Amino acid sequence: MNILAIETSCDETSASLVSNGTKVKSVVISSQIKIHAKYFGVVPELASRAHIENINPVITETLTKAGLSFGTFSKKIDAIAVTVGPGLAGALLVGVIAAKTMASIYHKPLIPVNHLEGHLYSSFIENRSIRPPFLCIIISGGHTELILVEDFGKYKILGATRDDAAGEAFDKAAKMLGLEYPGGPILDKRAEFGNPDAIKFTRPYMKGSWDFSFSGIKTALLNYLKANPVKNKRHLNDICASFRQAIAETICYKAFEAAEKFNLKQIALGGGVSANSLIRKMFDQEGRKNKVKVFIPSLIYCTDNAAMIGCAAYLKQKECGLGLSYTRLQLTPTPSLLLENWY
Repeated sequence: MNILAIETSCDETSASLVSNGTKVKSVVISSQIKIHAKYFGVVPELASRAHIENINPVITETLTKAGLSFGTFSKKIDAIAVTVGPGLAGALLVGVIAAKTMASIYHKPLIPVNHLEGHLYSSFIENRSIRPPFLCIIISGGHTELILVEDFGKYKILGATRDDAAGEAFDKAAKMLGLEYPGGPILDKRAEFGNPDAIKFTRPYMKGSWDFSFSGIKTALLNYLKANPVKNKRHLNDICASFRQAIAETICYKAFEAAEKFNLKQIALGGGVSANSLIRKMFDQEGRKNKVKVFIPSLIYCTDNAAMIGCAAYLKQKECGLGLSYTRLQLTPTPSLLLENWY
C-alpha cells in the first residue's frame, strides 16, 4: 500500500511516500528556521505563508525522488494521509487543503492522522519488531507525554506536562543564555563540552504522579543567571550541561519507573527532543541495565516529518481494519486535537 503523506502542523513543510508503513521511498522536509530565527520562535502567520509557498514544490519533489509524477499518481498511489492536528490552525489548513484537493482529483481515500500518533509510531519505520504493549514518551517543543500503548490505536495517557514541555524549556533556557535559534540543539552541543555536575539544578520528579513540570527548572536557571552572569565559554558550557542533565534525568527516571510499574519491556521515544544526544545515550544505557528494549528514531524521524504520518496512517488502516471512510469532522483541521483511541 503506497501512501502519500503530508505534514504541516508547525514550521516544517513535509511530504513522504511510504510503502506498507515502513518502507520510506522518499521524504522531503522544508524547514522554516531562517524565517523564525529573528523572533526566536515560530510566528504562526509567517509559518502559514511559508507552507503555502512550499507545499506544491515539496510534494512534487517527493514524487520525483520516488520515481513518480502526477501523471502516474493514479496508478501508483493508493491513499493520501495528512496531519489534521494538533498544531497551528493556519499551518494545518494548508496541508489539509492540499491533501483534500489531490484526493478529489485522483479519487483517492484520505486518511486523517493525529500528529502525536506520528511521533508515537515513528520508531516503527526502522523497527518492524515493535508490538504493543509498549511505553512511548513523546518529547517535543509542545509536548512531554508518557503514553501506555496497550494495542494499536488503544492508548492510556499516564502523564503529561503541567506547564512547559521539555523542548520549550530547552529553547527558553537557550534564549536566556544568548544562544542562537533553534536553541535546543545548540544548547545540546554546548553541553557536550561542559561539566553536568557544575550546577545542582533541581530534578522535578513529581513523585506520586506521572506528570512533568519544567517551569520550575527554567525559573531556577533564571535566578542562577541573575546571581551568576555567564563569565566565559567554559562557564556557559557548564550551565548548558547541568541544565540538560537535570531534564534528561527527570525524563529518563519517570519513563523507566513507569515501565517497571506496568511491567513493560519496550520503550519507544518520539518527538524533536528525542534527538537530544544525552537523552538518547541515557535511555540506551538504562535500557541495557534494566533489560528493556529502547527504540529511538533516526534524527530525520525525530523532528516533524511526513514519513511518520504515512507510517501511522498505514497502521491505522491495516492493523485495525477500520476501512477508509471518515466523517467531515474527522477530516477538519483541529489545532487542539487530543490523542484518542481508534475504536
